[in-house]
Amino acid sequence: MRTTLTLDDDVAAMLEQVRKKQKISLKAAINTALWQGLVSMNKPAKRGRFRTEGVDAGRCYLPNLDDIGEVLAWAEGEDYR
Repeated sequence: MRTTLTLDDDVAAMLEQVRKKQKISLKAAINTALWQGLVSMNKPAKRGRFRTEGVDAGRCYLPNLDDIGEVLAWAEGEDYR
């Protein structure tokens, strides 16, 4: 495919360095850079493992947190309904 590119000055300078160092054409340098960049951009992001530190919340003042009715009655009084 044939196209026109407008490169930033710093990008053009880096391409020129690569081209001279590897003794390749500008076309080859651009294609290699684009290919490597696109491969890198299409890789899924690696995420580190998320860890939550435990904390002592103290003593629970309710006898049973499984009964939501009992918890609401304790927190809002018997008129919670």
